[in-house]
Amino acid sequence: MNPAYATWELLVLGIIGVAVLLFMFPGVRHLTKKSEEAEKDWPGFLIPIGVVILFVILLIMVVR
Repeated sequence: MNPAYATWELLVLGIIGVAVLLFMFPGVRHLTKKSEEAEKDWPGFLIPIGVVILFVILLIMVVR
């Protein structure tokens, strides 16, 4: 427990955290169902990651 917070503040933060989780749960559940049905687009994910990795390697080589 952080001594900078009073007990009532910790309770309010806990209630807000639980309320946010309960508020977001239906939307997250819907998105997970929808993502399972979506077609997989691995090249659209892997190509930008590969370009970023190559760019970082290029920057490291330039600095040396």
